[in-house]
Amino acid sequence: MRSVEAQLLHRPPGLTAGEIVRALGAVQAQDVPSALLAFRARSATLTPADVEAAWEGREIVRTWGPRGTLHFVHADDLPWLHALTCSVTGTLRRLAEEGVTGDDLLPLVTGALEGQGPLTKADLEERLKGRARGQGVVHLVALAAHHGLAVLGPQRAGKPTYVHAADWLGAPVRPEPDRDRALRELAVRYRRAHRPATPDDLAAWSGLPLGAARTAWGLSAAPPPPAEEPAKEPAEEPAEEVAEELAKVPAEEPGEEPAVVRLAPAFDEYVLGWRSRDPVLAPEHARKVFPGGGILRPVVLVGAMIRGVWARKGAQVTVQPFDELPDVDDEIADVRRFLQNPRRKP
Repeated sequence: MRSVEAQLLHRPPGLTAGEIVRALGAVQAQDVPSALLAFRARSATLTPADVEAAWEGREIVRTWGPRGTLHFVHADDLPWLHALTCSVTGTLRRLAEEGVTGDDLLPLVTGALEGQGPLTKADLEERLKGRARGQGVVHLVALAAHHGLAVLGPQRAGKPTYVHAADWLGAPVRPEPDRDRALRELAVRYRRAHRPATPDDLAAWSGLPLGAARTAWGLSAAPPPPAEEPAKEPAEEPAEEVAEELAKVPAEEPGEEPAVVRLAPAFDEYVLGWRSRDPVLAPEHARKVFPGGGILRPVVLVGAMIRGVWARKGAQVTVQPFDELPDVDDEIADVRRFLQNPRRKP
C-alpha cells in the first residue's frame, strides 16, 4: 500500500510551497494549473498566490527535470538534480526535426535571452530573427537549460516565459561535480516521498537507466562522504539523520493510514511517481484515468486507492466515481476555495 503521508496528502499543517517541493523532490509542472492544484491537495491553507510568490521569489524554479519533463524544483536542489538530468541528446534530435540547425545554437539562444528578463515565446521568436519558430523556440530554450543557462520564468497572461538562468537566479546552474553525491541525494529524497518503492520505480520516475538507479539506491543506504567544507553544505545531512529517515522506509507494506479523501490533479506525483499504477488503480478502471493520447485525468483518492475521476469548468467541480464514494463535499469546497482565491497580477 502506498504511503499517503509520505506524499503529504494528509496535509501536515504549516508547509510552504518550497517545503512541499523539497519534500517531494520535484513537482511535475508541465501543466501549471494542475501543478498548482497539486499544492492544494497537500495544504489546507496555501493559495495560488502563495505558490506563485515562491516562484517569483526564486525559491522554486520551473525547469526541465526528471524524465526530461517540466517540474518545479527547489532552487537549492538544482545542482544535484541538474547533474542527473542534463542530457541534450533528445533536445538536439527535436531541434533537427523542427529544422533548427547550426553550430551556434547555444550562443544563439543565450544571446537572445541574456539581460532581457522573462520573455514569452513570441518575444523570443522575434529576437531569434527567423532562426526558430514555434516549438523550435522551446527546444532551443531546453538546450540552454540543459547547459544550466536557462529556466522558465513566471507565466505572463497565462503564457510561459523563458529567462537566462544568470539573470533569474544570479548565476548559471552549475551541476554537482560529484556524481555519486548527486545519485545518493536523489535516492534519499525519492525514498522518503515514495513508500514503498524499488530501484525500478526510481528509474521510472527519474528517467535514469536502471543501473544508475540501482547505484543510487545503494548509495542512499550508506553514510554520506565527508564534505570538503561541511558548513557550506546545507543540503547535506548528518549520517544519523539519513539513517533515521531511511529506517522509516518499510521493506514490506506499511500499516494502515487514515482514509483521507483527496481530489488530486492530473499529472499528480502520487500517480506518476512509481513505475506501475496497478497497486492504486484497479485494471478495469485504468482507461478512465488514462484514456490515451497523453491524457491523464484528475483522480479521486480514497486512502491509497484511486476511486474515481473528476473535472472542473471554472470553479465548478464534477466527480465521476468508479463505485460508492465517501463524502467528497469538503474536498469540492476546498477546490473552489483555492481556485477562487485571487492570483498574483501578471
